[in-house]
Amino acid sequence: MERIVFIERNTIQANFRRPKFEHEWVEYPESFADQVVERIRDATIIISNKLSLGEPQLAEAPKVKLIAIAATGSDCVDLDYCRSRGIAVCNVRGYAANSVPEHVLMLILALRRNVVAYRTDVREGKWQQSKQFCLLTHPLNDIKGTTIGIVGHGAIGKSMSRLAEALGLKVLLAEHKHAREIRQGRTSFAEVLKESDVVTLHCPLTEDTRDMFGSEEFAMMKPNALLINTARGALIQEEALANALQSGLIAGAAIDCLREEPPRNGNSLLDLDLPNLIVTPHIAWASEEAVQALADQVIDNIEAFVAGRPQNRLT
Repeated sequence: MERIVFIERNTIQANFRRPKFEHEWVEYPESFADQVVERIRDATIIISNKLSLGEPQLAEAPKVKLIAIAATGSDCVDLDYCRSRGIAVCNVRGYAANSVPEHVLMLILALRRNVVAYRTDVREGKWQQSKQFCLLTHPLNDIKGTTIGIVGHGAIGKSMSRLAEALGLKVLLAEHKHAREIRQGRTSFAEVLKESDVVTLHCPLTEDTRDMFGSEEFAMMKPNALLINTARGALIQEEALANALQSGLIAGAAIDCLREEPPRNGNSLLDLDLPNLIVTPHIAWASEEAVQALADQVIDNIEAFVAGRPQNRLT
């Protein structure tokens, strides 16, 4: 009988149906790093989200056969070690193909229309004191006809592309940053930075993408450009972004993820009080519809593995 251990249940606010095979289901609302080893010791299947599962933890779990990641990103799991042990790892895919692009669109509109700045003005009584019926204290810009550069073209990147095109934006699909050849339909990474009015990130965190954006990249962007990151915090050098915003190197940024989450030890971006910086707490993926689709796919993956027809495998 399979023993399924869900080590951070409260990170997914959805209904998880029980798999259609004999099993024992154990779940913990949340787990701290020093609790993981004991909790997974007798598991044959682990459901995880953001907790680290590497050799120090998995070496103490000799029965584990499958890690079902309740997310698309796999940077929290040591895939090389899992391969060496014959542990299957699967993830969920495409579940947030509407949620994330819609969140990105909301952030772009909020920045292009200076929503934060205008909300502050109203709170401070500036509209109430205006000599006109409206208050025009900050630039207002349309998005139709602007150029959006999309970095990462998986399920979410493709959905972002379709949404942008439907709204009349010109879409540039970025080639890998250090690519030697430019594939058909792609634009070089550097050219995307130079030409885009908005750059939005939808790529995984790997050793190739870590610190993808720093001071050099911000200097290549248009001074009126926006950067949107709903992928992984470590794609961006946060100090460099803070400097770019404060110096006017770029026009604005919206960030849904940070290097450390939650940011208990502080963060340079959170110290800024700027109308052209929006920080949301890693919620772009989390519409009710998307979260339920994620939960359903986690169980689909587990059932497929047990039935001998594994899907969405990473190892």
